[in-house]
Amino acid sequence: PQLLEAILPLLPLDPYVDAPLAMMAAVPGDSLDPTVEEAYRKAIGKAGVDLKVRIERFAFYDRAKTNYAVVMTGEMAKYGNLILKKGLANI
Repeated sequence: PQLLEAILPLLPLDPYVDAPLAMMAAVPGDSLDPTVEEAYRKAIGKAGVDLKVRIERFAFYDRAKTNYAVVMTGEMAKYGNLILKKGLANI
């Protein structure tokens, strides 16, 4: 959440797509830690964005393969993966 708070003011998300921010969905039969999503939602909310989409695990991996950049952190939270879709900067 701290890195997300630091990145979002510098990386304007795409306002022209339904979900500029997506999180990996839990595998059927697995559970999510609600505190992880809550912490992310708090950080995301400060940037005026909402987390609307969860993507199935392998679809998430396929989408991540086409990303421009990947930021790896020491985050160990289960399903703590996010994809951010950059928009245009207001200059």
